[in-house]
Amino acid sequence: MKEEIKDTKSFFQEISEQLYIYVSKISPSGMEWVFHIIVKMGLLIAIFLLLDFVFKLIINYVFKFFRNENKFPVLKSVYQSRITNSVAHFIALSIIGSLHESIFVGALEKTTVFIHRSVNLGLVLILAGMLYRSLSGFRSYFTIQQDYYKVMAINAISETVKILGIFVFTIVSICVIFGIKGTTIVGSLGAITAVLVLVFRDTILGFVTGIHVATSKSLKVGDWIGIPKYNIEGNILDISLLTTKIANFDKTISSIPTYDLLTTEIKNLQVMSESNTRRIKKSIFFNINSFKFLNNEEIERLKEINLISDYLNDKTSEINQEKESIQHKDKVINGRQLTNVGVFRHYAQRYLENDAEIDKESTIMVRQLEITTQGLPMEIYCFTNDSNWQRFEQIQADIFDHLLVASKEFDLQIMQIGFPK
Repeated sequence: MKEEIKDTKSFFQEISEQLYIYVSKISPSGMEWVFHIIVKMGLLIAIFLLLDFVFKLIINYVFKFFRNENKFPVLKSVYQSRITNSVAHFIALSIIGSLHESIFVGALEKTTVFIHRSVNLGLVLILAGMLYRSLSGFRSYFTIQQDYYKVMAINAISETVKILGIFVFTIVSICVIFGIKGTTIVGSLGAITAVLVLVFRDTILGFVTGIHVATSKSLKVGDWIGIPKYNIEGNILDISLLTTKIANFDKTISSIPTYDLLTTEIKNLQVMSESNTRRIKKSIFFNINSFKFLNNEEIERLKEINLISDYLNDKTSEINQEKESIQHKDKVINGRQLTNVGVFRHYAQRYLENDAEIDKESTIMVRQLEITTQGLPMEIYCFTNDSNWQRFEQIQADIFDHLLVASKEFDLQIMQIGFPK
């Protein structure tokens, strides 16, 4: 066996010497080493491509047995991200690196240093590509699993690793090309640590934000959010390490720094959308001068309204019983009285409770807010049973159309600019 190896080396050495003689003859004077390197690199590249092709065929053939997405989702993600190609590249180039000194010996030995550094540089670049493809494979795997929060965490980690990887592999490549010890460059980085932190400030903040959002599960791609600080409301398109893209409802795209998701008030409206309910919180302003006590004739007239007839019967009975023990009961202000604004408030409450478009399991409330110079605001607070924007606006408009017109039955005046007193 040893004799066969020696014979093989002797064979390659003889070919190498003959090749050197031939290249030296056709090369211009003083440029022999350039032509030697070109020939040597050409032969090595040809051998590399042949070995790489063979290894890719073998590895991909093996992976065909694990293409079942349900049984082997991890291996499928590895195959789709082409990590197998990087493995084939690495094996082929490693073989080239171990053989080139044995194949090209003798007179061509002067170019060995250049070839050796080129092979090492190629290995560094292949490892970098393998790292990036591995990160893409992890992202693809969690995308298949539809685990959005893990995808977000993986995105934050992978983007950070990519940026730091570019920095690290650049240093390693410089060391390989110029034959510098890595400890020399790494040692000098201590003096510029503050500068590096400043340069990678947004990267670090984006990484922290991505991990926080993923662990807290407060946001994900596709969520409907509102950001009052920027007056933005829309759906999240992408959360990357540095920027977050939001598709606004006016068909425009907004981009904000990702770290703002951690430091800025964010309203996540997706929960409302998923529950298929949406809040109505809107007020009607009444002219205070139109408020009054209701007399018996007005009460009897309002009893014809089905929604409040029972309420008026019960209330008038209570009030009449209380007045029996009150002196000067003929005076309207003595004792409790029904007011047009109070009866209307009860009517609005009953109207909402009987509306088929209002969610009965959520809060339904009609309340008075603090009096303003524009009058008394009466707020309608409830939730529709449909979160679709267009349908929500229709439901809300129908409610207020009815209440605004119905208020006239109670002799109430709606405040508006220039309204007569």
